[in-house]
Amino acid sequence: MARMDWTTLNQRLSKLTEKQVWTLLQTELETYRRSSYLTRLHQRYCALRDAREREEILAKALER
Repeated sequence: MARMDWTTLNQRLSKLTEKQVWTLLQTELETYRRSSYLTRLHQRYCALRDAREREEILAKALER
């Protein structure tokens, strides 16, 4: 993926899936290694993962 500026990254993050954000995070880590970008990508990845896990937990709670 082409190098993104900060504004473009933040505009696109809200539209990406958990898997896509993880891929971007890994790409950033392997290529540019910009700490602010890594932090932002990790924040978004964790928010998406938390939402998914919460849904899974609540779904199990409703099964009973």
